[in-house]
Amino acid sequence: MTAGSGNELGDFLRAHRARLEPADAGLRAGGDRRVAGLRREEVAVLAGVSVDYYARLEQGRERNPSPQVLDAIGRALKLDADARGHVFRLARLNPQRDVGGSRQVVHPALSQLLETFPNSAAYVLGPAFDVLATNTIAAALLAPFDGMTNMVRVLFRHPRARTVFAEWPTLVETVVHALRLNAGLYPDDPEIRTLVDEMLRTSPGFRTLWQDQTVGGLDRAFKVFVLPDIGRIELTYQTFDVRDAPGQQLLVGTPEPGSTSAAAIAHLGSVRAET
Repeated sequence: MTAGSGNELGDFLRAHRARLEPADAGLRAGGDRRVAGLRREEVAVLAGVSVDYYARLEQGRERNPSPQVLDAIGRALKLDADARGHVFRLARLNPQRDVGGSRQVVHPALSQLLETFPNSAAYVLGPAFDVLATNTIAAALLAPFDGMTNMVRVLFRHPRARTVFAEWPTLVETVVHALRLNAGLYPDDPEIRTLVDEMLRTSPGFRTLWQDQTVGGLDRAFKVFVLPDIGRIELTYQTFDVRDAPGQQLLVGTPEPGSTSAAAIAHLGSVRAET
C-alpha cells in the first residue's frame, strides 16, 4: 500500500527525519547539507542508538526494534501521539485491532441514535471511510454526490467535491492522514487495502498525500459545505469511536447556535421531512 520499497517503517522514519530541521531538535545547522532535514547520525545521537543500528532500521535490515528504541526515536523525531502509535504498529509491536465481521454493519441502536441529533449532521464511517449510516441532515449534505458512499473516492473523484467542500485542500489532507492511521490500526482490512491500492494507481493527488507519511485521527474538525439554494453551512465535528464495532466512527457536526448555518440546517431538516 505504499507504492514504494515495501519497507513501511523505514519509509515513515525517513519522511519524518527529512521534515525536521536541526534547529527544531536543538542542533546547529552547520556543514554541507545535501538533503533536507536531519542526518541519520543526528537522529541516532538524539535517540541514544548507534548510527549503524538506525541506518539498518531505516533500510529495513533491522526488523525487530524494541519498544524502548522506538520510543526514543519518536522523541528524537518529535512525533505526536498518533505518529508514535503508528510507528509501533508498523514495527508490529502493538496488538492489531480486529475489525471482525461487523465493520460494515451498523447496530440498530446506533442507527436510531443518529436521529436523536435533529439539529446536527450525524453519520457512521467504516474503517475505509465508507458512509454506513446517516441521519436526515447528513443525508441532505451528502446528496450532491449521487449515492457515492466512500468519502475518499468522493473527495478525489466526484466532480462536485471541490465545490461542496469549501475547505477541500485541508479536508483531503485530514482524510488521507486518518486513512493512513487506520491502515496501521487494521493492516489486514481488505477494504482499506483495496481502496489505497486503487487510489495510488488512479489519483496523483492522493498519491502525493499518502507518500507524505503523515498520520492523524479525525478527532475534531471544522467543515464548510456550500449547497445550491442553501449556501454556506459551517459545522464543527466531533468524532467518537464505536466501541462494539472496532473501526467504525460516529461523526456529529453541529452549527453555532443562532447562526445562519443553524438556520440552514433547520431548513434542510424540514425539506427532507417533507419529501
